[in-house]
Amino acid sequence: MARTRYARDRGLTSRMVTTMFLIGLLYVVFMGVLLAAFPDIWLLILVFTGGLFIAQFWFSDRIAAYSMGAREVTREQAPELHAAIDRLCAMADMPKPRVAIANSDVPNAFATGRSQEKALVCATTGLLRRLDPEELEGVLAHELSHVAHRDVAVMTFAAFLGVLAGTITRMALWSGLMRSGRHNNQTAILALLIPLISAVVYVISFLLTRLLSRYRELSADRGGALLTGKPSALAAALTKITGQMSQIPTRDLRQAEPFNAFFFAPAFSGKSMSRLFASHPTLEQRLDQLGRISRELGRP
Repeated sequence: MARTRYARDRGLTSRMVTTMFLIGLLYVVFMGVLLAAFPDIWLLILVFTGGLFIAQFWFSDRIAAYSMGAREVTREQAPELHAAIDRLCAMADMPKPRVAIANSDVPNAFATGRSQEKALVCATTGLLRRLDPEELEGVLAHELSHVAHRDVAVMTFAAFLGVLAGTITRMALWSGLMRSGRHNNQTAILALLIPLISAVVYVISFLLTRLLSRYRELSADRGGALLTGKPSALAAALTKITGQMSQIPTRDLRQAEPFNAFFFAPAFSGKSMSRLFASHPTLEQRLDQLGRISRELGRP
């Protein structure tokens, strides 16, 4: 974590390191299986894997911001939003990120960027319209906590293996199935084995990233609440946003759902998924933590 005034979270750091180690180990095993199964194209596999990782790490945040309709705004276009982020960055002693607004009625916010210098914080028009200044400041402090702890870079790396499992498997299967008929028996076995291994790798990496994602949201809540000293404002924003989700048209929620892992609060168009697969902790867990922080700070 770069030097800022955001409270250090040793629990988050240890979970990040553990998740990266386990995913890295899984990656090594998966690559070993692929290279053993397709020794003739090992160089192609390594080059393609490296290229895919670089592309995802360097461009995934831009792609996500573009996909969510984030439009960078100047101080003249959004003076109140810029002023709030200016205050928080001064309080946190961190570089100011780029500021953006997404034209969406879904009340939400998100941060992208692989480093503090490349970060972007975006609020939707629905969020800006619904929250009062203190509530908005609490949400923005939460998002800046993600930036300070380099959450986006870590989650991008963590999600890479899931993307790799599907992409490499399709490439390897295509290559194997295009071989001559001399290896028909081997090809048939690989056609069954590789998708199975890929599915296992994907499920394990998915569960690990979801587990880390839920904890990092609690950590960002805590960091934002301690920075502003107003956990009740963040709790009010959470309650208001979650309650307003039910009033958003289902079509808009479905469009937003693929980006839940980025959002301050998840958008659901139907029943919530199991907690095991959720990208965020429950509202009750988040409010309970903020209540404890209020008591620690001696706030009502």
